[in-house]
Amino acid sequence: MTLPLSLAARARRLLFAALGGLTLGLPAAAPAQTLGAIMSAAPAGVFQSDQTRAELLAHAPDGAGPGRTVWLGLRLDHAPHWHTYWKNPGDSGLPTELRWTLPEGVSAGEIHWPTPRKFPIGTLANYGYDGTVVLPVPLKVSDNFSGNALDVKLQASWLVCRQECIPEEASFSLSLPVQGGSAGHGDLFAAMREARPREQPAGASQLVPEDGFLRVALDGLPAAWRGRDLEFFPELGGVIEPGAAWTQAWDGARWTARVPLSPQRFDSPASMDLVVAPARPAGEGPGEPGARLAAVPVHGSWPAAAPLPTATVPDALQAALDANAARASAVPPGGATPASALTLGAALLGALIGGLILNLMPCVFPVLAIKVTGFAQHGGDARAHRAHGLAYTAGVVLSFLALGGLLLALRAAGEQLGWGFQLQSPAVVAALATLFTLIGLNLAGLFEFGNVLPSRLATLQARHPTADAFLTGVLATAVASPCTAPFMGASLGLAIALPAPQALAIFGVLGLGMALPYLLASAVPAVARALPRPGPWMQRFKQFMAFPMFATVVWLLWVLGQQSGIDGAAALLMLLVALALAIWSLGLSGRGRVVMGGLSLAALLALAVGIGPSVLRAPEEAAAARTDTGVAGLAWEAWSPQRQAELLAQGRPVFVDFTAAWCVTCQYNKRTTLADARVLGDAAGKNVALLRADWTRRDPTVTQALAALGRNGVPVYALYKTGQPVQVLTEVLSVDEVRAALAAL
Repeated sequence: MTLPLSLAARARRLLFAALGGLTLGLPAAAPAQTLGAIMSAAPAGVFQSDQTRAELLAHAPDGAGPGRTVWLGLRLDHAPHWHTYWKNPGDSGLPTELRWTLPEGVSAGEIHWPTPRKFPIGTLANYGYDGTVVLPVPLKVSDNFSGNALDVKLQASWLVCRQECIPEEASFSLSLPVQGGSAGHGDLFAAMREARPREQPAGASQLVPEDGFLRVALDGLPAAWRGRDLEFFPELGGVIEPGAAWTQAWDGARWTARVPLSPQRFDSPASMDLVVAPARPAGEGPGEPGARLAAVPVHGSWPAAAPLPTATVPDALQAALDANAARASAVPPGGATPASALTLGAALLGALIGGLILNLMPCVFPVLAIKVTGFAQHGGDARAHRAHGLAYTAGVVLSFLALGGLLLALRAAGEQLGWGFQLQSPAVVAALATLFTLIGLNLAGLFEFGNVLPSRLATLQARHPTADAFLTGVLATAVASPCTAPFMGASLGLAIALPAPQALAIFGVLGLGMALPYLLASAVPAVARALPRPGPWMQRFKQFMAFPMFATVVWLLWVLGQQSGIDGAAALLMLLVALALAIWSLGLSGRGRVVMGGLSLAALLALAVGIGPSVLRAPEEAAAARTDTGVAGLAWEAWSPQRQAELLAQGRPVFVDFTAAWCVTCQYNKRTTLADARVLGDAAGKNVALLRADWTRRDPTVTQALAALGRNGVPVYALYKTGQPVQVLTEVLSVDEVRAALAAL
């Protein structure tokens, strides 16, 4: 009798058997996906979409030799009615971000932002650029730089908006000769230098805060501006209301204005950098030459700032945080801060409990079932139990640490990623579906590894049982981590903001909590003695365990369908059928193995070339933006920061469901609490707008919104109302909780 293999053993051995199907099913010609990020790098260093054309330009008329200053600039050509954002985007949006990779001895300065323009959107306003704009950046070449060329790489990301917003990013590279000039774009760089505000002393200029308003008085502006309407742009966001009505006037040579303060203002600066320019209609380029920039001091005291937005957290964690705040005043000067220790302690406790509960989640069940089989296989061998329990625990804990470290490193490098990011990639989803299909086929008895792999590989488990248990923990983490958010939302959100050692401690304790039941079972002899002895029953149990594997494949195919459309899911399903046929054929003997194996592999190759790219391709048509709820006048709409801001400006409360197809808890809440007739009736009665933020594929805008709520994974449910703090509900929703939150509006 062939004893059942553990999940990680199958993962390792299937590497060779699955390389053909997996690699052929996901050919190199398909769009590349790395950690869910869709990177757009076009030929000749040019990015082109329906909204923007982007190109990296250089201006080095004297070459790029030692001691020189070289100017590079990202040129953005916007389609009509589309715009990108300034360093302070206004009421919404994100500034363009440039991340440079430069040779040793070369450093990049800040973007020399041209003067923006204002884009009113109802009662809101944004600051940015339309038409053509170049964002210049100086590169300083040190005196000890050596080399014949200056090789530059740029990864740029920007948000381009009309009524909707689309995040875009692209990679560019240039090689500038050290000897010889590059001045083909001199006119553009000269125009951008003119469009950059000219710094001037503040002189007698001042800002005076009042109750609800900021009074502005500027001196020393150009005489030619007198009598004209001006626009001014504070470099610090969140202080004024960019889209609110304001007044301005000239008092001789002094220009004055009275601007509404933002009710959500958190900052009370001692001075503000202001850009001032004559007002102009849209479509005339990045700004009028001669705009002014001044650091204007604030005279007087600011009104009380709004409290920071608050988010509700589980009662146990909130109690710990409250106790932390009560003890904060007792910290001696220069002493250690018990607040930090207590907050970290609460997060670690939450991580341990969340890891324990994680074993009950549906996405972890296949791994749990395989571990039960593995325990039964060893019967009462307590020594083997202890070794395997420790190895499995090490695999889980180290994998959580690795995932956490990778997430922290990518976030530090500027990637907008969150917990569960691996399932935002169709490539990872397809790979897991392939792996679980092969595991299920093996458990069901379609093939045995000894028949399709060399004997040396087929005996790996017997020779390395401890490594096998370790790899089981690794794969358990890969499948289970997206399910952690329902229990770990607050702790993971806190972890991202903590120093790296403390953050990694939270991830490690989360893994320990998940592995703890198996670790205890392996260490307690009574558990080992209670396990049934190996026998014929194990063959039937092994076959039964195939069905949880196939159920997991169904879930993964559904997730892929949300990412790549029905064509992508159908393509992967067809490839899995062909792969199953090939695996079965390789298990035959004699001439049948040669003939059927060759034909099935040829069919798999043909299907991979023909339909494989559909697995990773985004669907051509997005799902409908509105989903009817069955209640008159109430429907779910696609979320965007602009749509949320528009609804709040209309005076409507907004309920946002941050969700993803691979999040099991999200789908449960969607089909139960969020579909409850009483909840929908209350929402309609309060005129609440329902928005759904889909995080199935990587979306930096959604990631940023989650981070603003102190969360790093889904589900998250947030209720917004103008003038009130944001209310974040618990991850596992109940009808009573949602109805109570709606009743309080």
